[in-house]
Amino acid sequence: MKRPIEIVPSVLPADFSRLGEECVALEAAGVDRIQWDVMDGNFVPNLTFGPDVIAACREHVDVMFEAHLMVANPDEMLPNYVAAGCQMLIVHVETTTHLHRTLGQIRELGCSPAAALNPSTPLDSVASVLDMLDMVLVMTVNPGFGGQAYINTMESKVSSLRELIDDGGYDVDIEVDGGISASTISGAAAAGANVLVSGSALYKYQEGLAFGVQDLRRLAADAQSG
Repeated sequence: MKRPIEIVPSVLPADFSRLGEECVALEAAGVDRIQWDVMDGNFVPNLTFGPDVIAACREHVDVMFEAHLMVANPDEMLPNYVAAGCQMLIVHVETTTHLHRTLGQIRELGCSPAAALNPSTPLDSVASVLDMLDMVLVMTVNPGFGGQAYINTMESKVSSLRELIDDGGYDVDIEVDGGISASTISGAAAAGANVLVSGSALYKYQEGLAFGVQDLRRLAADAQSG
């Protein structure tokens, strides 16, 4: 089943000293949403954004915010990121003792629930909660740092997930995150991903962000149609 292609930048490569302006530039470039990679230095070996930083940027743009919570105890943080203005919260199944409960809490907060899977995490971990999800994120790198190389063996995982979702009749997007560039986005989209996160590669387009967004969207749409 074909779903709308969405291009989602990670702000990790952005200039942290002017994040509000960076968000304005991304919105003007035509992105579908902005992803905030929230890292706690525990679940992953890096530290990034707290809710106050996101809230400070929220007032400058209308584009959708999603928070990718790469944190050890997401349940404790959910209300803060909703209050900061995130419309989607992505939790890692590896960090949640009671995933069903966590997803339900996100929905009760008025937010869109999504679950992320590390490369080594099997699809079985989300198979029984697909009815509660708006999106599943298949990590195409190991989380924790930007600029990593795309793991192309995850494409078969994306294909299996797409089949699982479609056979069950679920209304669920598939996002991929990690190493998405002009050279890798086609494989991910052809496998069944429709929400594509690009960080370093998008910012490296010499023609600018708007050209990069258009180019990635074109490549993904062509691969999806082909």
